[in-house]
Amino acid sequence: MSINPNGSKSLLLLVAGAKGAIGSTLAAAVSMLKHHPESVLPYLMTAGKFSGLFPQQAIHLAGWDIADHAMTTAISRHGVLPKALWEPHRDEIDHVKVFTPPGPNLDRAAQVARIIQDIQSLKSDFPDALPVFVNLLPACAAEPSHAPETLSDIHAQTDTSEFPDLSYALAAISCRIPVVNFTPNPIECPALVREAVKNGVCMAGCDGKTGQTYFKVVLASAFKARSLRVDGWYSLNILGNADGKNLMDPERAAGKLANKTQLLDDILEYPVGEKYGTPSHKVHIDYYPPRGDAKEAWDVIDLIGLFGLPMSIRVNLQGRDSILAAPLVLDLARWMAALSMSGRKGLVPELGFYFKKPMGDCPPITFQQQLNCLQSLEKDL
Repeated sequence: MSINPNGSKSLLLLVAGAKGAIGSTLAAAVSMLKHHPESVLPYLMTAGKFSGLFPQQAIHLAGWDIADHAMTTAISRHGVLPKALWEPHRDEIDHVKVFTPPGPNLDRAAQVARIIQDIQSLKSDFPDALPVFVNLLPACAAEPSHAPETLSDIHAQTDTSEFPDLSYALAAISCRIPVVNFTPNPIECPALVREAVKNGVCMAGCDGKTGQTYFKVVLASAFKARSLRVDGWYSLNILGNADGKNLMDPERAAGKLANKTQLLDDILEYPVGEKYGTPSHKVHIDYYPPRGDAKEAWDVIDLIGLFGLPMSIRVNLQGRDSILAAPLVLDLARWMAALSMSGRKGLVPELGFYFKKPMGDCPPITFQQQLNCLQSLEKDL
């Protein structure tokens, strides 16, 4: 691949779920990049990359959300950021354009048409920006029983009220805008991927890997390299934000739990718990309001070493969900803009580092493989 130079451009993040905890944290980060870049840039993996394509601080944000209050009200309600950080930039942050999503009463075609209209409006507002669509919608309660094979299947088989993500992804691909799926919702169906390839659009996903699962990949890769056998792994997450509340619905949590669970067997190349005849890798999520966005993750890891003797490790992560996620979204947006300029289309498995369930052909699985793929991808640009 080689970059098609069209001059330095800014980036435009088009975010579905713009006033959620991650989206509103992104809005603050975009503003802080302009005024206090030293508070954001050191935490980006892409800092210093792609400097000839787009300035590191030239990022705009817009999108869609059902909330009708101001963006700074969303920031305040989520309680992720101290007021002293964003208050000086209140007017700028509240100037972010956020559309009301198309209603669930509309069919898929009407939803897509409405979102395309919004996208065209935003492109007119930022004519020199490179747009990237980012899906930050809540986990869906239901998935299609069969992955749609054609665009007609998407329109006929999927419920717009339960799976609105597809409308946004279809609209973005129709407008030739790269797609980042940071949610566990399975938008990477055959029909959509083919449409992306047809339109010359790249896609990355799914399910952003931010805290506990990131460290699980690191540790599991280290155990595998050291020939330590994992006998069992118990993971518990407690969080009190809207995401935690949403995931109390078993149907909404199913996809995320599956993604958090499957990757361990994929890395180790054996089913954890096989000697017991039942999986001994357990993952639980619990809504605990006092924690807010400051989630806590506990892991109990049982290992088998030389002579079959047991050992155990305890890990306690006290993290901030949106603070961990927002830099990854910014990194992914910059990657996707660069890849789009290079002519890349379809799924990008090399970005598997960022996701619990990397999509595409033969995505990297272990931590080292994922880092190697990122380095190779950068060299190819």
